[in-house]
Amino acid sequence: MANLKSLAKDTAIYGLSSIIGRFLNYLLVPLYTYVINASSGGYGVVTNLYAYTALLLVILTYGMETTFFRFANKSEENPDKVYSTILTAVLTTSVLFVTLVLLFIKPLSGAMGYPDHPSYIWTMAMTVAIDAFQCIPFSYLRYKKRPLKFAALKLGFIFLNILLNLTYFVFLPKLGLNPCGIYDNGIQVGWVFYINLFCTAFMTLFFIRELKGFKHGFDWSLMKRMLSYSWPILVLGIAGVLNQTASQIIFPYVYKGGDGAAQLGIYGACIKIAMIMAMITQAFRYAYEPFVFGSSTEKDSKETYAKAMKYFIIFTLLAFLCVIGYMGVLKYIIGADYRVGLKVVPIVMAAEIMMGIYFNLSFWYKLIDQTLWGALFSGIGCLVLFAINFIFIPKVGYMACAWAGVGGYGTSMLLSYFVGQKKYKIDYPLKDIAVYTLAAAVLFAGMVYANKYLGTWAAIGVNTVLILLFCALIVKRDLPLSSLPVVGKYFRKA
Repeated sequence: MANLKSLAKDTAIYGLSSIIGRFLNYLLVPLYTYVINASSGGYGVVTNLYAYTALLLVILTYGMETTFFRFANKSEENPDKVYSTILTAVLTTSVLFVTLVLLFIKPLSGAMGYPDHPSYIWTMAMTVAIDAFQCIPFSYLRYKKRPLKFAALKLGFIFLNILLNLTYFVFLPKLGLNPCGIYDNGIQVGWVFYINLFCTAFMTLFFIRELKGFKHGFDWSLMKRMLSYSWPILVLGIAGVLNQTASQIIFPYVYKGGDGAAQLGIYGACIKIAMIMAMITQAFRYAYEPFVFGSSTEKDSKETYAKAMKYFIIFTLLAFLCVIGYMGVLKYIIGADYRVGLKVVPIVMAAEIMMGIYFNLSFWYKLIDQTLWGALFSGIGCLVLFAINFIFIPKVGYMACAWAGVGGYGTSMLLSYFVGQKKYKIDYPLKDIAVYTLAAAVLFAGMVYANKYLGTWAAIGVNTVLILLFCALIVKRDLPLSSLPVVGKYFRKA
């Protein structure tokens, strides 16, 4: 129980920074979708290139975040040497990547569909290279149990990014200013990428203390051992991120209509609302990864993992219901001409829950050093996703992208569970999970009816009652009020 409390505390800190950060980042969504018309396809460009960025980030970190936690917690390894070796390796590969992009910028920008905007491509490349390098010091902060600095830097980046975006897209135009002729051709979507590059580079200055880790040198024999552990994680990561981003990358090539960028922009804007699931999953991952590897030798670790899975599912289902219940308000995050795509939100959130479950299940093969299984599961899931996209995008447009995520993650999740029960059996509380899932499904159906047939505020009132019913179920089954801090003592007395 003490371990679960520590996990909960760290998840709260990481989660708070992630939740606040995503919330603040949501300010950019209405900004972009109100300033950039859906028909222009500008937000489709942003969606498309950021999908490439997510994929490249996985490639350029090549599983070294998880590898760092695994090797730093091995008694026979020197954690400082592990950190220094990984830091040097990722820096080297990031610099090499940027060099190659600059050398081949013209053919690259043409192949990606931006022959007239090569600056989009090299800006994206530099940003993702710096971001990949920063992932290692960020992992070091997590290893050292320094969630406050981790959270402060994540939020600092977001505040700076928002401020500069508001300056370019709102403040300077309102004041009628045009420094250095940046508005000679009107407001340009490329500034989304330029600002991101500046903010990412600027945050590197705050890692001076962590970058002293270079002094411990590079150990090639250690690196070879880590690469043998990490390459299946890289394959797993590529397949995993493709499950998230392949649809946005594939869409412009497969969609048959002439408004592909505009349709992709609508989809990209609407899934921002659904990303609360990704936010919760990421927060859980930041705390859960070092927690799992740190407690893997304890005798009750399997029971702890089973409980963690149950609570993860409970609270992601609660988040799902909250988003659906308050869709009448949340829809104003995006511009009016993008809201036609809101029907993808529950589908994408369901896919994100499956992804989170799959992530939690994935630790069985990481703990027994058989990461090849993860690559296999994610690869099969990715093939399912690609098949759905290629077959159905020409027929149903971006709706295929949403369902492809469900198909891909669902496949990987089920494969990992059934194989894992044979290789590293954990008695997950399936009955409890089924009860909560069924309850959430029934309440979801009620919310869909309320959102469709009632006025906005009436629907919100009904949905609030339904959410409270789900909370009551949680309290009754798994979170008695007497166990809560501070207020719990009053219920214990009663």
